[in-house]
Amino acid sequence: MEDEIVRYGRSLPVIISMICFSFLNGAVSEVYDVGDENGWDSEVDYASWSEKYNFTVGDVLEFKYNTGQHNAFEVTESTYRTCDTSTGVLSKYESGDDKVKLNESKKYWFVCGVSGHCLGGMRFGIDVKAGNSTSNLEPIPPANSGTRALVFDRWSLGLYLFAFRTLLNLFC
Repeated sequence: MEDEIVRYGRSLPVIISMICFSFLNGAVSEVYDVGDENGWDSEVDYASWSEKYNFTVGDVLEFKYNTGQHNAFEVTESTYRTCDTSTGVLSKYESGDDKVKLNESKKYWFVCGVSGHCLGGMRFGIDVKAGNSTSNLEPIPPANSGTRALVFDRWSLGLYLFAFRTLLNLFC
């Protein structure tokens, strides 16, 4: 009996690590600084910026800009195409440091609602896919971008910690 405990005790770190990593798989989201180091500004080609990444449900877009000079609106496709924000605005962000969580698998459309900015190029659309998977790998960004960070969904992290504590109580 004591030999069994010693034998299982040696493999315990491996078992705990495997369980922990299985909980983390799919719980990691990306945070994207819109426009990378340039932020949300009229000098950026957002069509090219948005094509560099593969967005998945749970990812976060962070719009950084000078308050009063810009804003960010989530809009319908029709509003995106016409740049007429008198209708079709789904959400308005005006803080200068706006975080937009991509909660659904769908096409999202964003524009700057300041007069002339949308027509000047401050707009983009992204196609958000369901879940993080190995088949949806993201292109490697430029080395100087430094704009992505890992974020854990709270419920996943909580579940991970609960499982870890339970395993420790069982085997220790």
